[in-house]
Amino acid sequence: MKLGILITDSPSKADTDVVLRELIGFNEAATGIPGDELHHFAALVRDESRNTVGGAIGGSYYGWLVIELLWLPESLRGTGLGTQVMRMAEEEARARGCIGIRLDTFSFQARGFYEKLGFSVFGTLPEHPPGHTRYWLSKRLG
Repeated sequence: MKLGILITDSPSKADTDVVLRELIGFNEAATGIPGDELHHFAALVRDESRNTVGGAIGGSYYGWLVIELLWLPESLRGTGLGTQVMRMAEEEARARGCIGIRLDTFSFQARGFYEKLGFSVFGTLPEHPPGHTRYWLSKRLG
């Protein structure tokens, strides 16, 4: 069989589904954990009109809650709302039986905020983006 490699910035859903399905199958065989274990998560901050103005988005799988996105407008930072969102995420992680939470942030974002909440850096990538560092943090739940 002759193979080729295509570089594209717009893979089809079918292309993505093949890679995801095969990776999930491989991971299931290696871990014994079903690949459909991903459960989405959101802690949304809404205004009085029920419009979302910020919050945390992610999911839980393999026993961890992964926060992929966290955003609050500048006007809401420093009010304790971010801490409240993270505490609610932690409560949800515990309710889901997770052993920890992981996330990532950049040097120009909120590393100190997460560390004040008990997160520890377990990985760094300097110059991502150039002139800055990316950090991966985790917090074990007791």
